[in-house]
Amino acid sequence: MLTVVTVLFLGIYALDILGLFFFGIHTYIMVFLYKKYNANCDTDPSRNLSLDDPSLPVVTVQLPIFNEFYVVDRLIDSTIALKYPKDKLEIQVLDDSTDETIQKAASLVAKYKAQGFDIHHLHRTNRVGHKAGALDEGMRVCKGDYIAIFDADFMPDPDFLLKTMAYFDDPQIGMVQARWGHINADYNILTKAQSFGIDGHFMIEQVARNGSKLWMNFNGTAGTWRKKTIEDAGGWEHDTLTEDFDLSYRAELRGWKFRYFKDVVCPAEIPAMMSAYKSQQFRWCKGSIQTAVKLLPRIWKADLPWKTKAEAVTHLINYSVHPLMIVNILFSAPLLLMEYWSGFSFYDLPLEVLSGTAAILSIGSVGPLFFYAYSQKTLYKDWKKRLVYLPILIMIGTGIAIVNTRAWLEAVLGIQSSFKRTPKLRIENNSDSLKERLKYTVPLDFHVVLEFLLGCYCVFSVVLSFLVGRPYIVGFLLIYGIGFFFVAFKSFQEFTWKYKEARNAAQEEIPQEA
Repeated sequence: MLTVVTVLFLGIYALDILGLFFFGIHTYIMVFLYKKYNANCDTDPSRNLSLDDPSLPVVTVQLPIFNEFYVVDRLIDSTIALKYPKDKLEIQVLDDSTDETIQKAASLVAKYKAQGFDIHHLHRTNRVGHKAGALDEGMRVCKGDYIAIFDADFMPDPDFLLKTMAYFDDPQIGMVQARWGHINADYNILTKAQSFGIDGHFMIEQVARNGSKLWMNFNGTAGTWRKKTIEDAGGWEHDTLTEDFDLSYRAELRGWKFRYFKDVVCPAEIPAMMSAYKSQQFRWCKGSIQTAVKLLPRIWKADLPWKTKAEAVTHLINYSVHPLMIVNILFSAPLLLMEYWSGFSFYDLPLEVLSGTAAILSIGSVGPLFFYAYSQKTLYKDWKKRLVYLPILIMIGTGIAIVNTRAWLEAVLGIQSSFKRTPKLRIENNSDSLKERLKYTVPLDFHVVLEFLLGCYCVFSVVLSFLVGRPYIVGFLLIYGIGFFFVAFKSFQEFTWKYKEARNAAQEEIPQEA
């Protein structure tokens, strides 16, 4: 007889693999929608505006920064290069910095102001609301009816505004979003993997959603808002870590429409350090789930088509795949030993049940691989050669599951945490050295221990699989294990770089003190 514990265990496992299957199927749906509607996300070159067009509206460009010493000059220089009439372009440097970035930004602003640009350095000392608070305070004094936003790691193309502003002629359009590009995708293994993830989201997901008239989100940068839309949606709020996602869905609940263009590309720097990447993922994951907790009841009650509701819900809870992965990994060893602790063997179930389980797991697992591979096919002529890095994406995506599971749990439980920005180091070329740019490194935390231990657990489960004669999921466990070890190793390696730098600096000061 099956005990209550055994039934509960099998029930949780069944729900877990069904959840992974659901998110896997969703990736196929995204590719299908992309293939059907991708033409809807191309700009019409004939609609590009010209500099001498008298109908050009006043645009405010907001540049939110916080301790961006390495990149603030690149950001401001790129913004100054935007092709737009000087008398209709306002630039706000929204500076929450606490280091020498303040002086650097102020000097750049003063230089360009002397050249006739309408540029302002707005420095805050309270940092209330972090980025959302800075954007809100800037909006209160801005001159433009349209607000373009660029984070510190972005370099807008000079034609960005001329290519996109024309689409606001539709009074229902509240925001226009551009695709993120990469300036350092080939720097290291981590940036290669991230470029796959970014391409998948911007080339497939955003096109699938916007092209088929489903809801999409502003990605926090490389986009332009109608000021009236922000105000109508309730303004920037900072009760989640993803103020962009939150505002997007509140605006769409109010009936505003968005446009996304895959052929307007805004180059950006990808985080080249594991600590920075993990910090970014934690913020994105927790913020997404916080937004889900906040807005799902309103979305569910809203008078919306079922397709819109279904995709909005799936989009909001998409990061749930990470805790599902952790549960799946933790259940591997108990499943292998089930006959010893419960008297019931999962692997002795009828062949139809085992085959169905294997099929569900396989379909769900192959979905993301297909999804990211297809994004490369749509973007690059040498896409087949690039697929060699696909396993690395899956490996690293698994390795950060612990960080994101903690973020997911904190969001669901309502545990608050501070806003941790992603450090930008101006890593543009393969010759740039990370060791020489450690000013803004993220401190080492306990996740490294858990990542290492879970990697060991995966190795244990692999050995156990062979010992009990059930090597059915060894492949998955090996990828998972390598991912956890890699993420833990890179995190610890970066910590040693910072430690050595601090030690060397201390040693250099000793003679001076003596």
